[in-house]
Amino acid sequence: MSDPSLADLPELGLVSAKDGASLEALAQLAERCRACDLWERATQTVFGIGPTPAPVMLVGEQPGDREDRAGEPFVGPAGEVLDRALRDAGLDRERIFVTNVVKHFKWRPSGKRRVHEKPTKAEVRACAPWLEAELALVRPQAIVCLGATAAGALLGPDIRVSTLAGTPVASALAPLVMATLHPSAVLRAGGGDATRAAYERLAGDLRLVAERTPDARYRVPD
Repeated sequence: MSDPSLADLPELGLVSAKDGASLEALAQLAERCRACDLWERATQTVFGIGPTPAPVMLVGEQPGDREDRAGEPFVGPAGEVLDRALRDAGLDRERIFVTNVVKHFKWRPSGKRRVHEKPTKAEVRACAPWLEAELALVRPQAIVCLGATAAGALLGPDIRVSTLAGTPVASALAPLVMATLHPSAVLRAGGGDATRAAYERLAGDLRLVAERTPDARYRVPD
């Protein structure tokens, strides 16, 4: 059975963030988190990265295999899609905070591969204080929920990402909140027109974010 004090670390992290703790301090706390069982099979906790505060905060579902090994969010194939979409939208990833709802990789074995599994509602709830702590530090002007899990966690279960192309969501979390496709949806689209349409949906929503948050755009040298 996990140490109860380690199970309480998400709440401690949230209190610490509100008291002015740094992102590094929160990430160090999260390394020992035992609020759910996902830590047992994950390589490490994958906390958010980026400036604090930041004009834009991107929130995905959970780290994947590559992210679990590297310890950083969105560095695998989905991250490559995201980087391309950010560039096409004119957004500078170095000026953006990137994180996930769930901080550990949930997977099942398939031969030699580790295959992603969707986190449960209980696992999302267990990690919720970490995400709230990150929000308290980032104080974003815009939040982009990448996929249904992130949208559900931040905006509620009635949000349907498929119906919100180019449409901000009213929320007290930030002046601008968008719910768009997860970059992995582009990879799974099947190729051809379907892949192009999925990518354009993601990039198009990010272009709207770029229009509304000039501090997150690439800066042209004088």
